[in-house]
Amino acid sequence: MTQFMGRVREALRGNRRVDPDILIGRLDAVQSFLDAADGHLPSDRLVPAHTLVERAGGRLALSRDHTLVALAGATGSGKSSLFNALAHMHLSPVGVRRPTTGQAFGCVWGAADEAGGLLDWVGVLPRNRFARESPLDGDDEAPLRGLVLLDLPDFDSVEAAHRVEVDRLLGLVDLIVWVVDPQKYGDRVVHEAYLREFHRHKDVTVVVLNQADRLSTTDLPKVLGDLRRLLEEDGLGGVPVVATAAVQDAAMVELRRLLERTVAERQAALRRLNSDVDTALARLDDLVGGPAPADVDRATSRRLADALAGVAGVPAVADATERAYRHRAGAATGWPLVKFWRKLRPDPLRRLHLHTPTVVGTELAPADGTVPATTSLPDPSAAQRASLGIALRTVTDTTSGELPEAWRVAVGDAARSRLGDLPDALDKAVAGTELGVERKRAWWRAVGLLQWLLTLVAVAGLGWLVAGYIVRALGLPRFDYPMVGEVPLPTLGLLGGLAAGILLALLVKPFIRWGARRARRRAEARMRESVAEVGREQVIAPVRAVLRDYTTARDAYAAAGPPR
Repeated sequence: MTQFMGRVREALRGNRRVDPDILIGRLDAVQSFLDAADGHLPSDRLVPAHTLVERAGGRLALSRDHTLVALAGATGSGKSSLFNALAHMHLSPVGVRRPTTGQAFGCVWGAADEAGGLLDWVGVLPRNRFARESPLDGDDEAPLRGLVLLDLPDFDSVEAAHRVEVDRLLGLVDLIVWVVDPQKYGDRVVHEAYLREFHRHKDVTVVVLNQADRLSTTDLPKVLGDLRRLLEEDGLGGVPVVATAAVQDAAMVELRRLLERTVAERQAALRRLNSDVDTALARLDDLVGGPAPADVDRATSRRLADALAGVAGVPAVADATERAYRHRAGAATGWPLVKFWRKLRPDPLRRLHLHTPTVVGTELAPADGTVPATTSLPDPSAAQRASLGIALRTVTDTTSGELPEAWRVAVGDAARSRLGDLPDALDKAVAGTELGVERKRAWWRAVGLLQWLLTLVAVAGLGWLVAGYIVRALGLPRFDYPMVGEVPLPTLGLLGGLAAGILLALLVKPFIRWGARRARRRAEARMRESVAEVGREQVIAPVRAVLRDYTTARDAYAAAGPPR
């Protein structure tokens, strides 16, 4: 007996006291994990943790002066008889057929109204509640004051609703007393479906071998030893194992003392919740891995920007910018007499419906000053779309390599979460980029003015020659043209103006080509920056949000403490 009570004391006392503040801190950490993980991870993986937080909040808000103990067992184990024997009253019906009842019965040691909230919380009906507070009970009941004892339905009932009720109540009580009998203590249902699942709740588990009076003094130690062996296999080694007989008061003493000690410690509720936290953390263990990278690396960002630039048509716009520069520079610096030919050729940027905000009010921009919502750029090719898909996978792979699978999926989903918005965003980014070809350069104006002067010289020379021809045709007194060497001045003006204009146009062409290439490079760089910003907003920002939440969840998991 002394050795047995030593094991009981070690199991229920020892070094396993739970500090309420530490427990609340662990629960807060679990809640922080859930806040970070919700929306990223499958909801079914987080349901147990959500249930824990809600259940813990409900239990801690209720009386901490009461200890909620449940008697659980199979049909015929005698748990209802045990319940009545502990209460010294006939409270729970003892049945001989299955099922007996689908409702739990509760007995409170003390004033019933003090535990009313707790019994409401677990769902014990008022008609199934009893109290042990009468003076007739005697002083022997005082050590159990604060005990709330529940008799649960049989977990092996043929009624499925009874098992559901048992499972619900087992998730709420502070201490579980499993009642088995000598015939069915090794039943697979109780071990595989229940006891094995409670291996992290050793601190709040007691196993009672009831109807021990049916065993001889020789067989009882053997059965208890075999029961402890089975419990070791279930991961419940060291839990108290008590032999009882409801029909013998002397055989109830050990269980009664164990309950008295549990009630006096006021630790069962805290231990149960602490074990529940361990269980919840164990289920979340595969959702936490190595640290997340601080950010998306530059090479990956650059590859994404290149892919988005291809999809957005940046090369096509850059090419159109170069041609538009040449088109506009040629119109400004070319020979005025052939300018009308250029007007017959459309501006390359206008053909793409590309107008930048800085050209509002000019002939190149819409009158209302708005940037076109869509351009006329060609749809991306299959190769460009494939390149974008590869870039998105690269973003996922490089940022989630050490993350658990569920978080890698979350990162991949985040990278593609705004994929439907990308085409419009890219189109607007390109349409809203200042391409740098909307204004006329100063040297264009100077060359254009010079071309007009040369054209006026040629026109003046032509007019002078025509005037002389008319004078001669009318027989009027002829006048002599001023001579420059052997060439008449009007002829020199006409031929010289035409030749100089053509020569000037040829001379400025290399400068126009150089300026067009420079304009192309600048426009491409600006568009790439605009497209890269879209990538940061539409792809990288959601990925960063998932990585931040993962880091928060990982830190919260560490703060909750590893499961035992």
